[in-house]
Amino acid sequence: MALVVAQEVPTSSSMAVPHGPAGVGKARHRMRDQLRSGGVSESVIDDAVLILSELLSNACKHGRPLGEALAGDGDVLAAWRVDPGGRLVVEVTDGGGPTRPAPATPSVTAHGGRGLNIITALADDWGVRDDARGEVTVWVVVHEDVHDPDAGCRRADFAARVAAPSVAAMPELHFADAFEDMD
Repeated sequence: MALVVAQEVPTSSSMAVPHGPAGVGKARHRMRDQLRSGGVSESVIDDAVLILSELLSNACKHGRPLGEALAGDGDVLAAWRVDPGGRLVVEVTDGGGPTRPAPATPSVTAHGGRGLNIITALADDWGVRDDARGEVTVWVVVHEDVHDPDAGCRRADFAARVAAPSVAAMPELHFADAFEDMD
């Protein structure tokens, strides 16, 4: 007979993260440690950590730090919580920016622009919340119930949700033309 000990996941955690790449690793490690000690499955933790990384990267690239700090100075706020029903929510708040967070349609060769598409593919839900001070919070429901035995299992349509469009479906690229002079 196996004895299973239920552990309670911290109901919430938040931290100031430097506006820039320096604090992203620390935030990921803290989240991973707290969720792991709370008994959340590794696959859910992996998704949550990737989502946190994407949100923090977007906040640093497209948003301003909180308060009156200049870009590169100051902080953004990272928060995550598991509510009593087992729903894991991750949020990142920044000082707002010139554009509203929205999934992009990057070219096949683009070096970026896929973050919110990755989040859409991994998460159960996500959205954006603005406040009167101009701060913007992007929130993500990583999983509706981290205690569900199937939590973290990939959806059947996962690959289709993150796949880049086929090169053949983009005739404007004239892909074959690049090889004409190679004879």
